[in-house]
Amino acid sequence: MSLLIRIVFLFFVYILPVASIMAQPNNPGDPDVPIDGGASLLAAAGVGYGAKKIRDYMKAKKQKESEAGNPELD
Repeated sequence: MSLLIRIVFLFFVYILPVASIMAQPNNPGDPDVPIDGGASLLAAAGVGYGAKKIRDYMKAKKQKESEAGNPELD
């Protein structure tokens, strides 16, 4: 019985108020958030950073294999 009371309490405290919240009305004259050069630069920087990390990983892996005496790389 106590579990049922907890579930009902949580419903009224957390779920019910969230269902009644309404966002501001959409203004057709107001444009959406623009994706300008700043977001593009951040995306390009992320791709570049990821490529550098992959290149460094592959370089370290190749060096580790050559130190181990792998005849395929010599």
